[in-house]
Amino acid sequence: MIDWGPVTPAVVERALDEYDRLGAEPFFAVHGFAPTTTYELIRDGRTYPPKAILGTAFEFATGHRLASADFEGGKAGAVKVLGQLGFTVQRKGER
Repeated sequence: MIDWGPVTPAVVERALDEYDRLGAEPFFAVHGFAPTTTYELIRDGRTYPPKAILGTAFEFATGHRLASADFEGGKAGAVKVLGQLGFTVQRKGER
């Protein structure tokens, strides 16, 4: 079980900013994730891959890189953690 305690809203914002700065494909290449399939994080009208953002935020917060297989991205995983941190995450296409 991963301790998400070190991941704060500010660290998630940093990961979102990194995604904006790099763009999708370079972000995935640098941080080792893939595009989202089911859920999307919404910030300022833009969409982001929740699992990749949370995994990158964890890396920023702890210095430890998680692989995609290390944690779940769905409702019991990244979606839940990001929601608890105050972020909006919804099924793709629900807007």
